[in-house]
Amino acid sequence: MKSKTIILLLICFFLTGCFGVSSTGIFGTGVSVATDPRSIGTQIDDSIMQKNLSARILLIDKNYFLSVKTKVIDGRIFITGKVEDPEEKLKLTKLAWETQGVRSVKNDLKIKEKFNIKQSAKDLLITSQLRSALIFNDKIKATNYQIDTYKRKIYIYGIAMNSEEKNLVVQEAKEILDVENVIASILLVEDLRIKKN
Repeated sequence: MKSKTIILLLICFFLTGCFGVSSTGIFGTGVSVATDPRSIGTQIDDSIMQKNLSARILLIDKNYFLSVKTKVIDGRIFITGKVEDPEEKLKLTKLAWETQGVRSVKNDLKIKEKFNIKQSAKDLLITSQLRSALIFNDKIKATNYQIDTYKRKIYIYGIAMNSEEKNLVVQEAKEILDVENVIASILLVEDLRIKKN
């Protein structure tokens, strides 16, 4: 038990040491601090929740570092990636719900199948195309969104300034060639508990 606690502390220390100013924001949440409509306090709370959850997931299995991604927005946890079996999916959902301060959990984990390099390349291309489309659309704050693609299904997480921006993001995703489905988990600024003044 003591060794697990030490490992958890080391992981948290390592993760908090990775802060840096970039397009993903100084808190590493995938949203630029300058354009993020959440209050600084909410951004910090979300960042702490995300790092706490990530560290606890790594304690279960270090292979999750590459295969499972988490995102916390306004106390809501979004999980994507791939796991070996349904029991792992349930275990990670339970772990997310046990995170202090969580308001909801959306689990988009998929069960792993045989690796297909052609499908993986296509998914990467779809993600890149949508990211570019959002950057070049001046009515969308592209830094406020995280995109994952799995088997031609696009998962979008983020915060829209208004419903028009939300609709534009979904529309951009649907216009990409070969996209099978768009799953948007986009919050509106008005839905946030605490907003920037």
